[in-house]
Formats: sequence, C-alpha cells, structure tokens
Amino acid sequence: MRVYLLFLSLFFCSLTFAQNSISGIVTDSSNQPIPGANIKIVGDSSGTTTDLDGAFTLQSTAKPPFTIEVTSVGYRSQKIAISSNNQKIAVTLLDEENKLDEIVVSASRTPERVIESPVTIERMGIQQIKNTTAPTFYDGLENLKEVHFNTSSISFKSINTRGFSSVANTRFMQLVDGMDNSSPALNFVLGNLIGLSDIDVASVELLPGASSALYGANAFNGILFMNSKNPFTNQGISTYVKYGQTTQQAAGTNDYFDFGLRAAKAFSKHFAAKGNFNFLRATEWIAADQRSITGGSVGHANNQNYDGLNLYGDEVTTFITNVGQVSRTGYREQDLNDNKVRSVKADFSLHFKPWEGETEIILQHKIGLGSTIYQGANRYALGDFFMQQSKLEIKGKNFFVRGYVTDEDAGNSYDMRFAAWNVNRAAKSDTEWFTNYATAYQLSGAVLGTNAQQSAANARNYADFNIKPTGLPFLPTPAGSARFEPGSIQFKNALAAAIAEPDLTKGAKFIDQSKIYHSDVNYNFKDLVKFAEIQLGGSFRQYEMNSQGTIFTDFDGPLRYNEYGAYGQLTKKFMEDRLKFTGSARYDKSQNFNGNISPRVSLVYSAGEAKRHNFRASYQTGFRNPTTQDQYIGLDLGPFALIGSAPENLDRFTEVRGVSAAGQALGIPSTLTLTGQNAYNNSYTLTSVQAFSAAIAANPTNVPAAAALLKTANPRLVKPEEVQAIELGYRSVVNNDLSIDVNGYYNIYNDFMNTSRVISPYYGDVNTVFDFGNPATLATLSALGNGDRRVYQVYTNTTAKITSLGFGLGLSKKVYKDFELGVNYNYAEFNFNQEEDPSFVAGFNTPKHRVKASLGNASLFENFGFNINARYNTEYLWQSSFADGIVPENTVLDAQINYGFPKLKSVLKVGATNIGGKDYIQVIGAGAIGQQWFASWTINP
Repeated sequence: MRVYLLFLSLFFCSLTFAQNSISGIVTDSSNQPIPGANIKIVGDSSGTTTDLDGAFTLQSTAKPPFTIEVTSVGYRSQKIAISSNNQKIAVTLLDEENKLDEIVVSASRTPERVIESPVTIERMGIQQIKNTTAPTFYDGLENLKEVHFNTSSISFKSINTRGFSSVANTRFMQLVDGMDNSSPALNFVLGNLIGLSDIDVASVELLPGASSALYGANAFNGILFMNSKNPFTNQGISTYVKYGQTTQQAAGTNDYFDFGLRAAKAFSKHFAAKGNFNFLRATEWIAADQRSITGGSVGHANNQNYDGLNLYGDEVTTFITNVGQVSRTGYREQDLNDNKVRSVKADFSLHFKPWEGETEIILQHKIGLGSTIYQGANRYALGDFFMQQSKLEIKGKNFFVRGYVTDEDAGNSYDMRFAAWNVNRAAKSDTEWFTNYATAYQLSGAVLGTNAQQSAANARNYADFNIKPTGLPFLPTPAGSARFEPGSIQFKNALAAAIAEPDLTKGAKFIDQSKIYHSDVNYNFKDLVKFAEIQLGGSFRQYEMNSQGTIFTDFDGPLRYNEYGAYGQLTKKFMEDRLKFTGSARYDKSQNFNGNISPRVSLVYSAGEAKRHNFRASYQTGFRNPTTQDQYIGLDLGPFALIGSAPENLDRFTEVRGVSAAGQALGIPSTLTLTGQNAYNNSYTLTSVQAFSAAIAANPTNVPAAAALLKTANPRLVKPEEVQAIELGYRSVVNNDLSIDVNGYYNIYNDFMNTSRVISPYYGDVNTVFDFGNPATLATLSALGNGDRRVYQVYTNTTAKITSLGFGLGLSKKVYKDFELGVNYNYAEFNFNQEEDPSFVAGFNTPKHRVKASLGNASLFENFGFNINARYNTEYLWQSSFADGIVPENTVLDAQINYGFPKLKSVLKVGATNIGGKDYIQVIGAGAIGQQWFASWTINP
C-alpha cells in the first residue's frame, strides 16, 4: 500500500511539474516552417525542438516570467519573454545575414562564434548549400575563400589550402561525422565517395592551415569537417532528382544524372534512425592531352620517340643503333576505359538517448561504391572501388568517445599505362616489335633510299601492322599479330585480360583490401573547472596494408603499424571577456618514428563597444607522419620503381633485372637481384646521370671529365615533416551590413617530405672514390654506359629551407535590399634555394593570385532566388610524378536560379557551370573541365 501511494504521489507530482508549458510555431521570413529549431529557457536546462511543421511544445517546471531563446543554424537567434503559463507564440527567424556570428565548433573543439575564432575558418551552412551554383554542395566548396580545387575526374576533386597541392593530397584531412574518410592505402580522400548527401548536410567547416595541435598528424595544410543532420531534430523523407548534361571538346555532350533519398524518424525521445541513399551517373572529363613528354613534335609521323601525355604504351622505348631512340605506338586514355563515372553511396545510423539530457549513442555504417579516375604516378581507372566505415560513438554535452574502422577494396581498378603496355605485348613482344622496326627502317634507307621520316613511317607500319614497305617484298612476315585496333574484339579481349591480371609484367590490376582502425576521445571540463575552459583528448590508430604485394611489399601477408596521440587545451577570457587566450599542445607518436609535440597559442581581442572589431594572432605547428606509401610501397611502374623508406622495406623490396651483353662480357651474371638498398645506398642523382650521359655523348673519350659530373644521392630515410605557422587576422562588421575578414600567414617548413628520382647501377659502387685503375670504378661507369641501371623514385626529406606566405581578404555586403555581394582574394607564394637540394621538386602547384566573387538574392521575389559565382586564378607551375607543366590562368562563371513551392515543400533549381567558357584544366594530365548544366527537384518536408 505504501509503495502504491508513493507511485501515486510521484505520478501527481509529475503532472504538477508538467503543467507549465509553452507552445508555438517557428517559421522563416517566407513563412515556411523551420524544422529542428532549438527552443530553450534561458538559464535553465529545459528545451525542445520543432517538428516537421515548425511546431513545438516546451514543458518545464520553471514558472513564468522567464525568457526563451529560439535558434537554428543559418538564422539569427531570437529571445522572447514569456509572461504566462500555456502561452502560445509565433516566432519568425530571419536569415543569418552576418556569417561572422554563426557558431562553429572545429576551430577550438568547442562552440564559438566565427568572429571569435582564434584562427581563420570558413563555413557553409544549410542556406549556403541551398544557394550553391555547383551541381553538388561538395563541388560548391570551391567557391569558399582559401579553397583551391584539383580536378582529376568529374567525381574526384581534391581540396587544398595554402599551397603544396596535389590530386593525392595527403596534407589535407577530411572528417565526416568525426570520421577520417581517407583511403587506407592511398592515404588521401577520394572526393565525396563516402561523404554526405546534399539533403543530409547540416554544416561544413573548413580550417585552412596547420591544425595538428588538436587534430593530429595529417591536419598539415588544413582540415574539412562535414556534419550530417541528426534524426532527432531533422525527421521525415527527403529526396532530390537532378538531370543535366556535360559538354567537353573531347567527350562531346553527355547526360548527367544524380538521385538522393533520405529517411529519418524519431520513434521516441530515446530512439531515432536515419538512412541515406545516393546514385550518380555521368561521363568523364576525358583526358586527351597529346603533348609530347619527351619533347619534339606531336605524333609518331614526325617524332619516332613520341610519348603523348594521355597516350599510354608509347613510354616503352629503346635505343636502336643507326636508328635512334624509338617508342612503341600507344593507345589513347579514352580507349582504355569506358569513360563513365558511377557512384553509389549509402549510410545507416541508429541513435539512442538512454537518459534525460544530451548523452547520445550512435551506431553508424557508411558504404561507397564508385568508378572514377585517379591520377598519381600513373593514371588509374578505379572500377567498382569500394569503401565502408563503421562507427560506434558516445557523446554528451562535454565529451565524446568514438571508434571506427575504414575498410576498402580496389575492386576492378587498374593502371591504364600498364594496361596499354600489356595490350601491345599481347599482339607482339617488345623485342619482336623493335626488331621489326629496326629491320624495316634500315632496309628502307639502304635499299629504297628513303629519308629518315619515310623510313620511320615504313618501319612503324611494318612493326605495328605487318605491312611490308613497297619495294621490299623479301621482308619476312612478322610472327606476331598486327596491332589491336581500339574497339576490335582482339583489343577488348586483351584489355580484359590485362585488367584481370595483378602481375604487372602481364597485366594492370591492383589489389587493395587495406584497413584503418581508429579511436579518439575528448572531454571538456568547463562544468567542473570554472577559472578556464580545459579540454583533454587523445587518439589511437592502426594501419593494415593488404595489397598482396601489388602495391606494398606485403607479399607475405598484411603489414601493420600503430600511431597514437594525446592533447590538452586551455581557453581563458580576460578584460571583461574582450581578450581570449587559447593554448594547446599535442603529442603524437608513430611506431616507426620519434614522437612529436605540436603546440598552438592564440589571442583574440574584441574591440569596440559592441565587441565587433576582433583582432587575432596565432602561432601553431603542424606535422605529418610519412604515409603507408612513403614507408612500405614497392611498386614497379616500368620506367621507374617506387620504393618506400621504412628500414625493413629496403630489404623487403626485390626485383630481378637482366644484365646487358656488354655487362656480361665484364663477368657480370646475366641476371641480378636488386633491393631497395640499391635505391637508398648505391645511387646517383638523376640530374647528374643525365649530365654524365650528355657529356659522354658529346666526347666519348673524356670519361674522367664526364664522371666528375656524377653526384651520389644516397637519400635519407623519410621522417615526419613539420611546419611552423604564424597567422594574423582581423574580423569585423561595419555598419551592420559589411563583413570583413582579413588574414596573413607565414609558414616555415622543416624536413619537408618529397620524392626524388635516383639512378642505381646494377653493379659497381657509387660510394667508391673515382680511381680509373680501380675495377669498382670501371664497373660502375660501365653499368651506366651499358644501360645496366635502374631509376627509382624514393621517399625522403629535403634539406632545403622552405617558407611560404599568403594573404587573404574577404568582404560581404548587402548592396541593395536583399542583394548580397561577396568578394574574396588570396595571395600565395613559396621560397626555397634550389641549390641547397638540386633534385628537390617543390610541387607548390598553387596560383599566386586567386579572386572569387558572388552575387545573390535568396528572396528576389516571393519564393524565387538566384546566385552567381565567378572565379579567377593566374597561371601556375604544376609539378608531379606524372607530368609537369603550366596550368593556364582561367576565369569561370557559374549561376543558378531556384523557385520554391511551399505547398509541395519542394524547390526547383536550374544551374550551369563554366558558362560561356572554354574547357580548362586544373591538373596537368587530367581531363579538361567543360561546361555543365543541371536541373534539380528537391522535396524536403
């Protein structure tokens, strides 16, 4: 009976406590409901969120009068005084005109206004995503200040900030819901392969520059945060359909299709679930640059050693006595893949709130399956490339603990250069082809009296197609098959066989089933410690490389190594909260390297009566551990081999090379086994060997003078690189409608990681002092002269001093009614003394000047808006292991218009990119970017 009365009294008490309630509706300036808006009693923990219709009911034990605050991302917050119980209110939130007042989390791992951030930060919210002129929100990131895009494929775009850019950008980190979505084996992000859908994005935050003090080893040049919508606050079924066309000179006009579906449901206040599905199909920006890498004319008609940039197979070349250097006939890139881009991604998550309060448990699984093109040392067709991530996370008001695993499978991916080589060899071996060429060339000149150009044409027809030159009927018919023409049954069968074969001497397939295991934790003591805001955190990661010896030296089983780190941060405000100090430090340790400490110190001062003039200064450091490839790659690319520099990897990498007849005449065996030790401990610099060869060709008798040009390379084993970054900035709002953001930075790099080309003789010792009476010296020089030498690309650190500096200015202003004009400018350059490291290739790959501008009006008239973006960059030098060259300056104009249908809860958008412009490139060797138009219908109840 007493237990019954106790429960009864508690029941009536709970009814009594719940009697104080406030209800209402929250809408935007267009009278459209705002789902997921937060309503909270100021000074109290009671709060709630709006439903799909913007309606809410807030129950609390607090008695009026009190004040509630209504907030939603992308809108100005609003406070309303509540005077009585059961009061009903209507709240209209205005669009957030001043982006500097938006709340961000990434800069300090705690919520703060953009204007108070200690470092430069860019943000894209729901409104900016809606207004983007790009086909997807991810493409639209290119319009942010500080962002520089590198487009390798229509669906593979690499983001970079502050220089030293590349397609394979291992210096920039990308987190999706807290998970690093870099490829475990490739060590960089594959665009938005397992990223977010347009209709599931809650916010995007970008930190340019070094961020290792809080985020660890790979946040060297910057970090991108993409956060998805929570099913507790964003429920319902949303979908979009996009259709458009792409137009490019090489590819013509082709269809573009993109579809997305999101479903989310809060089944109770304790349990919610969410699912997303996306499908994209398009035609590739075809890479069709025919410039000759080896110099000379374009095409074999005038250049018998022609090596076209986007033709493969013509890298196979040899020197023929009395003929010269000759290359085989190659295939166009567009003949070696289907030029189709496909992407399928899905994610599913379960969300639990087991107790009252903000603690939430999240189980999430993401998968991505795609076909695209990636450019590294070669061009790779990623066919059915698969990645998945699984995460368990517990987070609360002041903490989070998460663990996740990233797993990938290369599927039917292959190297297009090796595919071309082995399609050629399926028709005729290299030895037979060059023999055919030499025979026909020399007989054409000797018997027919043809000139060199006609002799070369006769020789190529004979070697390629078994066509005997007129006048030489006595030539035997070659034993091998004629060249396989693209599209023929023989070509298709040979290409399919190459794609299916992982042995690169026969095929082109690469195998990759690598994984990353990662966990991290963070706790904010702000509710326990009052004198300052203190945070502590840490992380642990394990890499597992599994390529079955096709990429790494893991021929005997997967290779594994670990990394871990810990950090602390203290934030304190002084001078009536006008001065904010932030200090942090992080210690990281990789299994194969010494530990590293990354400190950061920053000050932000808010001047003016309303604290709207904010000055910031920061000193921070970044570091980057060598990647899995830097350490354990062992890949024969034909003209050269890639050798990772982990000490054990030097012995793990082995290859058998044939010795020339001239070398065998010196008593050298017909074959030799080389290891990575040859690359790192018995090699010359590439440039010095080239100088040696040129000197010998000019004067064959003066060997000592030529030998004096040789310089030993013996590169150091790679170790972590570091950067010290100094940044000054100013943010303000003038006259309530002009936003200003100015920043300048100076970076100092130590032990900058790079690759270097070296040449190792098969026999002899490069470390022997030249003594022409010494057999070792003669053996070394003979190996170079006989062609018994191997080119390696090794991973090391430059000894050169490298610095970079930059400046950024961003302005945004309402110019007339609701028309908003934005302009931003970035300047970037780097400096180093080439004489300190002659073989160092900087790879800055960044334009010195970039200008971006936008003009838009989200409410030009009822339910109608538009936006225009323009981008300009000066020309710049592109350097990479695939190709070097100048990227020309270009100007790009994008635009979109959108119309909302409130009754249908949907938006129609029509947009176009590169309007009126010519095809342009961002990466030497990649396809030129053409024009694209699209129309999308989005239903978002």
